[in-house]
Amino acid sequence: MPNDNQTSQTLVSVESLINSYNSRLDTLQTQQKQFKEMLNSILDNDTDFQTIAKEASKQAKLKMIAKQKVLKLSEAAQTVDKMKECQTQLREIKTALSDYLSQYVTLSGTNQIEGMDGVLRQIVYTAKLVKISGKK
Repeated sequence: MPNDNQTSQTLVSVESLINSYNSRLDTLQTQQKQFKEMLNSILDNDTDFQTIAKEASKQAKLKMIAKQKVLKLSEAAQTVDKMKECQTQLREIKTALSDYLSQYVTLSGTNQIEGMDGVLRQIVYTAKLVKISGKK
């Protein structure tokens, strides 16, 4: 078992890696935004593209109007309601499953579980950084 000094050094190293990767992520996101703006500028200055884009926009509006008309039919409205209900249930079940999996790992001490189909599955977690303060 590592001593407190080793643990502290490891924690500092991991924290440094996190900060380094987060900084690189910020830099790449800024670059990507700049490239996107450059590409949009190129597209904005191309007359052929602009002509086709305007026509596509008109067609998209016509498509949206036609879709709204169809969705007003009772059969479509019922299907949309059923779909929304299904999406809500999926969110609730995923949240509950996540809670149960976390509880299972804590109680069992393992991150593997065998499903009813006999397949062994691994319980994995996804982590990401979220800003909690306005500091830069």
